Amino acid sequence: MAALLAIEDLTVTYDKVEAVRGVSLSIEPGQIVTVIGPNGAGKTTMLGAAIGLLRWRGRMSYDGVDLRRLDVEARIERGFCLVPEKRELFGDLTVADNLLLGGYTKRHDGAALKRSLADVYGRFPRLSERRRQLASTLSGGERQMLALGRALMSRPRLLMLDEPSLGLAPLIVREVFRIIASLRETGVSILLVEQNARAALETADFGYVLETGEIVHSGPAADLMHDPRVTASYLGGH
Repeated sequence: MAALLAIEDLTVTYDKVEAVRGVSLSIEPGQIVTVIGPNGAGKTTMLGAAIGLLRWRGRMSYDGVDLRRLDVEARIERGFCLVPEKRELFGDLTVADNLLLGGYTKRHDGAALKRSLADVYGRFPRLSERRRQLASTLSGGERQMLALGRALMSRPRLLMLDEPSLGLAPLIVREVFRIIASLRETGVSILLVEQNARAALETADFGYVLETGEIVHSGPAADLMHDPRVTASYLGGH
């Protein structure tokens, strides 16, 4: 099967320092792939380059198209979506308005927008309950659900999630990862960047370990869960 996203020999440089060096990875349609690693390893930098926010060297293609040919807006129009670590919601707008703004990237007609909204409310009942509240009044878990819901409004084919569990209580983390796993049934592919290695590997099909800008381990997620090197560094093993 052809990769939906193919990254080869990716290098990203900040002020002459290579934050990402020679990274290669791929995601097939319908697959959940995770990149785990410590803070500062280059995970967010890699996502920023993929979505078009940072300059990079190497080769990247999405659905067979060279990403150098697509600006950020064109990537989003083609169903390539990033949910950033800071979630970047519009705090002075309601939950419903934040979701509707996500849908307009696809230029839905009114009926399609209503269907998308109903789908998101079905997946996130709490957002439906809070639809008239300002986004700024939501809890951390609700804000993450709103960020995911807003991304789903654009009917993405590839969803990149940057640290979706960051700052959330353990119960809410489990709920967020349950939702991420459930997205598999919609056919969306997911690139999941996470410091919570155990939750990420339990959710993903395939995993990569990024350290100081380079891929140091990769393999099926279930294999990485039992790899002594990964266990010792990221899963509390000895």
